[in-house]
Amino acid sequence: MAHLDSHDLPLSTVSAKAAALYRDGVDMMLSAWPGAAEALDAAIAADPDFALAHAARARLHALRAEPREAEARIAVAAAKAAANGSTRENNHIAVLRLAIAGQSREALTEALAHADRWPRDRIILGLPLGAFGLFAFSGMIDHNQAKAALCARHQAAFPEDDWWFLTYHGWSLAENGEVSRGRAMLEHAIELRRENANGVHGLAHALFEGGAGESAGALIADWLPDYDRSGVLHGHLAWHAALAALERGDAASALVLYTDRVQPSVSLGMPINIVSDAASLLWRIQAYGHGVPDCLWQDAASYARRAFPKAGHAFVDPHMAMLEAATGDSAALGQRIATLDEMCASGTLSAGAVVPAICRAAMAFANENYSACARILEPLAAEAARIGGSNAQREIVEDMLLIALMRADETKKARVLLDRRLHRRPSPRDTRWRAELAS
Repeated sequence: MAHLDSHDLPLSTVSAKAAALYRDGVDMMLSAWPGAAEALDAAIAADPDFALAHAARARLHALRAEPREAEARIAVAAAKAAANGSTRENNHIAVLRLAIAGQSREALTEALAHADRWPRDRIILGLPLGAFGLFAFSGMIDHNQAKAALCARHQAAFPEDDWWFLTYHGWSLAENGEVSRGRAMLEHAIELRRENANGVHGLAHALFEGGAGESAGALIADWLPDYDRSGVLHGHLAWHAALAALERGDAASALVLYTDRVQPSVSLGMPINIVSDAASLLWRIQAYGHGVPDCLWQDAASYARRAFPKAGHAFVDPHMAMLEAATGDSAALGQRIATLDEMCASGTLSAGAVVPAICRAAMAFANENYSACARILEPLAAEAARIGGSNAQREIVEDMLLIALMRADETKKARVLLDRRLHRRPSPRDTRWRAELAS
């Protein structure tokens, strides 16, 4: 009898034990739960010729920013599948190989085609989804809509009680403006599988989109103690709790969360999360008028330089620029901007001119040249979505513009922007700022 994955897709393995371990490992990987690596390694030990187990291990290496290990493992997977894998398994591995090799445009095209044939192949359907998925990092301005549309396209392939699909469909809807519907799906996903860090993460975003910062903070405070610090989203979920604290004006609690759970020396998360969380949270705290110890800036900048030594990542570069601007490393920031300008000119930066523009704005803001910062960001504010990430992560760019307008005495423009934000998403912080401008 053929062994199946958790969604009834055949697996080319002769070992029932390997198949069971694979199912467990994939579920843990897709829920960002600790133990996935151990389960997949055990599946490979039970059947060294099990191609998809090698492929899932490669995907996990890629998620943990271990490119050499990912490339080596996906090559093994391809060789195993060529010998004994099905058409689906060979195609699955080919798509992952493109993604791991950094061929994002080709990977997106092939992932969408694969999903049309095998929509319940969750690892491949998941590649375009999420804040750091292939849609988000495509340079598209409407990637939120694309994610919601992809989920709608394949909704019929999943049962109503599928925790994984509910997680990503709900999150995609919430990011795309259907907050109530998305929140309900995410809450149901967590009811079905509490050991689902991605579900809690998606729900935190839905609560942010609905202006329910207090509820987001309470959710994370209740759930995070049961999530081991080795969990890849532990530090990032604490970042969400810190944002909720800042929403209510409690910068001290936000800074405690940062030092205890978010900063590079304590977080075991993905480097892209560690760098962006550190830069954006410290920047917010300082921009909102609170003190940030210099050592925290320096430690974050030092880690970021090691993690991302080269410019060219549309989401990472603006955060690197914040760290370089805040620590006064004008030489590094100037070189980053020059490199990004060259990439824009050559057409090799998919997100385009908005990336170096945000970097220039960060430099102007740090130098207290608020009028210049506003002049840079105003015409490109609507383009910020091209850098990828989530709405909550990208709000730092709009915050920079708003605070620059207020400090440059551009009161009328600041009011217009605040009114638009409050209409889109109620926020205690924005309400306070609007009252200050009205007085």
